[in-house]
Amino acid sequence: MARFLYDGEDPYVVQVRFLDGPVVLACWHFDRQMLAEGLHRPVGEGDVTFSPCGTAGADEIRVALRGPGAEGQGNAVLFVAARALAGFLEQTYAVTGVGEEFLDLDRLLDEFLAR
Repeated sequence: MARFLYDGEDPYVVQVRFLDGPVVLACWHFDRQMLAEGLHRPVGEGDVTFSPCGTAGADEIRVALRGPGAEGQGNAVLFVAARALAGFLEQTYAVTGVGEEFLDLDRLLDEFLAR
């Protein structure tokens, strides 16, 4: 199973976690804006790409993840319902609106120095 997650503390990033029950098998991070653009047109290059597909416009979004493994190991292709993905993005905008993303650099520096 794959699960998309968003945390307002890291407002630019969306995670997808691959789960086997409660065990996280892999976790990928990517840009929220790229995911939003992927609802409408192919975006990304390299490790992560998004592209709309389906018979009636963009019924689904194809998410291709390319891992560092040889011969395709670590690669995954997900097909996500476009409507569900758009709903997920709306939930992220309720936490952090478009253009309201910011990083509290002072807090991050304090946390880093405390380690």
